[in-house]
Amino acid sequence: MTDTNEATAEPGEDKIAILATTADTDTKAAAQSSSKKAPARKTPGRKGPTRKAAKKTSGTAKSVAARGPAPKYPRHSLEKALRIPRALIEQNAGKPATRDEAVRFAGGTGLNGPWSVEISSGQKYGFLTSENGTITLTDRARRAISPQSETDRQAALREGILEAPDFSSVYNYFRGEALPDEPYYANALRDRFKIPADKVPEFQQLFQESLDYADLLDRSGPQTRVLDVGRTDAQSGGGRAGPLVASKANVAPGASCFVMQPFSGALGSYYESIFKPAIAQAGLAPIRADADIFATGKIVDQIWRGINESAVLVAELTSKNPNVFYELGLAHALHKPVVLVSSNEEDVPFDLRHIRVIVYDQTDPFWGQKLIDKVADNIRSAVENPEDAIFHIDEVR
Repeated sequence: MTDTNEATAEPGEDKIAILATTADTDTKAAAQSSSKKAPARKTPGRKGPTRKAAKKTSGTAKSVAARGPAPKYPRHSLEKALRIPRALIEQNAGKPATRDEAVRFAGGTGLNGPWSVEISSGQKYGFLTSENGTITLTDRARRAISPQSETDRQAALREGILEAPDFSSVYNYFRGEALPDEPYYANALRDRFKIPADKVPEFQQLFQESLDYADLLDRSGPQTRVLDVGRTDAQSGGGRAGPLVASKANVAPGASCFVMQPFSGALGSYYESIFKPAIAQAGLAPIRADADIFATGKIVDQIWRGINESAVLVAELTSKNPNVFYELGLAHALHKPVVLVSSNEEDVPFDLRHIRVIVYDQTDPFWGQKLIDKVADNIRSAVENPEDAIFHIDEVR
């Protein structure tokens, strides 16, 4: 999409404007045809220009309908959706304006379909509200354009991501993780989030441009990672982002989650401080080999049984502990869904990087709670869609 003074056309949205324009053209054509023939008397059953016009309009309606429903996500990036709000601040002192006035302030010649789409994008990010043909700036837009503190702008932009339809869902799913390689990324957008196949490239471009603008992408490693600002969702009514209440996984009572991690050192303490709370939050019973299943008998047999009987597993890959990788191999052999966790990408084996991996940042003062919430979210996701968390050897051959 080009960022010119006149907004470019957006296919699939603003269908009312398209149909209205077509209907107006057909009406004029019908009037001209009627004036040329102007029969003095109509006979029953005679075909006239009105039927042709109706047929043409019907064909246009079918053409529009064939494109499918208009995408829910904003059709402009976060940065471009601020053009009209910025114009209202700079040229109208931030006061409300009609939609047509707002377009003219932004450099347009008047309201049309493409400009209506741009206004819609501003509303989807929570930068604009509209009532009775008048648009008004929100506090979020003012903080993004005229911040009053160092954190104002970044917070407002991130709230915009969390407000936007589809963008919010995709962000919350991948936060704290690397974006998948193709074709897995496109497949997830199409199959999980129901983004129309022909709109997936556009969505990817807009989504990543917007996350970049809000400082939510880390490109320093081998894969682009989505930064985690916590489990959040937009409040209704276009307010600031607020907490998202987590639900329990849909599992049978007593279903367990087996934790594979080092037993000693700081990593060993994560069982009590991170993994047990996360697993309980997801509605499963946590177990770990040393604390919960060791008894009389062969240790390997007990580990095998613990893994096999668990609905989901969690593997802490940090430090490349050989026991963890041995247990992970058993889990993969049993085709069990596993939630992978690491404090750095270097400790994740190359042949596992196509699977979702939670990468946490211990320099973040809130990393512990963020990791608990993210692990809980991924456990629920693995229960609902186990194929996403199962290792498939054919995908790395």
